[in-house]
Amino acid sequence: MLSSFVLFLFIVFSFTKKKNKGKKLPPSPKKLPIIGNLHQLGKLPHRSLQKLSNEYGDFIFLQLGSIPTLVVSSADVAKEIFRTHDVAFAGRPALYAARKLSYNCCNVSFAPYGDYWREVRKILVLELLSAKRVQSFSSIRDEEVSHLVQQVGNSLNSSINISAGALALSNNVVCRVAFGKGSNERGGENNGEKMFHEILYETQELLGGFNIADYFPNMAWINKVNGLDKRLEKNFRELDKYYDKVIEDHVDSRNWIKQRDDEDLVDVLLRIQKDPNQDVPLQDSHIKGLLADIFIAGTDTSSTTIEWVMAELILNPRIMKKAQQEVRQVAKGKHKVQETDLYKLEYLKLIIKETLRLHPPAPLLVPRVTISSCKIMDYEVPANTRILINATAIMTDPKYWEDPLTFLPERFLNKEIDYRGQNFEFLPFGAGRRGCPGINFSIPLVELAIANLLFHYEWSLPEGMKAKDLDMEEALGLTMHKKTPLCLVASYYELY
Repeated sequence: MLSSFVLFLFIVFSFTKKKNKGKKLPPSPKKLPIIGNLHQLGKLPHRSLQKLSNEYGDFIFLQLGSIPTLVVSSADVAKEIFRTHDVAFAGRPALYAARKLSYNCCNVSFAPYGDYWREVRKILVLELLSAKRVQSFSSIRDEEVSHLVQQVGNSLNSSINISAGALALSNNVVCRVAFGKGSNERGGENNGEKMFHEILYETQELLGGFNIADYFPNMAWINKVNGLDKRLEKNFRELDKYYDKVIEDHVDSRNWIKQRDDEDLVDVLLRIQKDPNQDVPLQDSHIKGLLADIFIAGTDTSSTTIEWVMAELILNPRIMKKAQQEVRQVAKGKHKVQETDLYKLEYLKLIIKETLRLHPPAPLLVPRVTISSCKIMDYEVPANTRILINATAIMTDPKYWEDPLTFLPERFLNKEIDYRGQNFEFLPFGAGRRGCPGINFSIPLVELAIANLLFHYEWSLPEGMKAKDLDMEEALGLTMHKKTPLCLVASYYELY
């Protein structure tokens, strides 16, 4: 049995090697037989790959199991890819867990590049995440941020888990926006069923974990042995049951026509499903895939950013004080910071940009795969090559950033650098056709939450703890969050 398994791996390795023979590929570290460079990924792949790029160059070739992979760690190479060869690099690998949980890649994040992807992305951008639609959910953001502020107020002068609070905030906002109800409501009618946020935690863990089938697709059978398939199927059934119940409730409630301003995201998708003029008719599985996109991408991105912002501020008292002065001046005479105040908070916006530079939610972005061959910097890039864009390496590159590891929001002052993928040295949300379409959704929630936490309270570390004791180690899952939850102490600030 073991000898047959080794022989199989050797054949896979030999075939991959032969397939790329004669092509002028980018520089590559030495490989091991069978696994290639897989052993060099480490616990934090973005950090390990950054070290490899420092040694071998900004554009390197790796053999990760049986998967040929290119790693991009330069804004110049990223610019050439996104501006000149964006179509060639517009594919997505069908990762094992993502394929199952996205209803066979029915979501925008992992759908293959083509007509279906274009149609559902148009729905996502124009209908679900447009500026007007996101603005219509402002009252939900306001209520949920107020609830977070109140929870903090109930625990003054004691240790508060900011990480958990930020995740609950994001979960509740996303659930209310999509389903019209909070994440604490049960998945079904039976009290024994899991709450949706509990199901979602398991989903995020499955999507963010190591899966051998993503590096040796022909070895997917191992997931039946190690129990991963069983976990995946159970999680999928729980999600599917929840989605079915929500869709059923919305169909029943549509006996009257809702005003468009009152629609949640399921209402919007059901309305589009009934539209006979759609180029690609939406099936229920498509709706569920899009909902999975919104939950999985929308929840973790916002919560991890809030977590890292507060961590950096507690380590940088000067910056926190300056931000609090700005927030309290802008909202002077009010009981809270409102969304209409956010455009005035210029320094807070710099803080969030600097946090995203040092702590991007997805440090390697979402993997891509080439759908055709092309040339980059005189190197040949074959079709079906996986692409990893190391956003962390790019956004801490001393070629583009002075003193790149220092948290310094002022570096963005008077510079036209935004999140939208036009500045290739700053790519927290990616760029090009497959860039993240959810920026309009995530950023207002992050700004409103941080602004109100700074407005209402003074913040400090737990008693006996110093700044040097704060663990800033990363834990890479679906997104890059702190390995140790952030716990801080809030004290009341006298507004008047």
